[in-house]
Amino acid sequence: MIILGVDPGLAIAGWGIIQYERTRFRVLGYGSATTKAGMKLEDRLLSLHRDFCDIIEHYHPDAFAAEELFWNTNQKTGIAVAEARGVIVMTARKYGLELNEYTPLQIKQSVTGYGRATKQQIITMVTSLLCLPEPPKPDDTADALAAAICHANTSGSPLSRFYNN
Repeated sequence: MIILGVDPGLAIAGWGIIQYERTRFRVLGYGSATTKAGMKLEDRLLSLHRDFCDIIEHYHPDAFAAEELFWNTNQKTGIAVAEARGVIVMTARKYGLELNEYTPLQIKQSVTGYGRATKQQIITMVTSLLCLPEPPKPDDTADALAAAICHANTSGSPLSRFYNN
């Protein structure tokens, strides 16, 4: 199974593609789609759409996993990030992928075994589990890879029906 993991964002949307087969991970690619703050919102959203079309067309994932949005106190920023997430989800759906979303706690639990793990613990475990030569940068990319790992760890389990309802 090839999984596209995403950490949605407007300025930086992390992505990671892993192949999961027989309890083994293989990284196919990872990075981030970025947009500039001075661009019009609609142009930033279009840029994200194009970037994720390219990623999906290149890797042909079987599954799509994303971290649920965490609402901060800045509503304006939260709305823009939600719009970016909507564009990414819509793009994945355009290619026939269904959304599998996980809370930050679920992702941390799946990757580190501890639901309150720090950002650095996530990065360390993602680097180790995927046998990466160095930690993925930016942090959003590590979070996207963690979402893909979480999906791999739960998708074959009877627990997956609880995670995705």
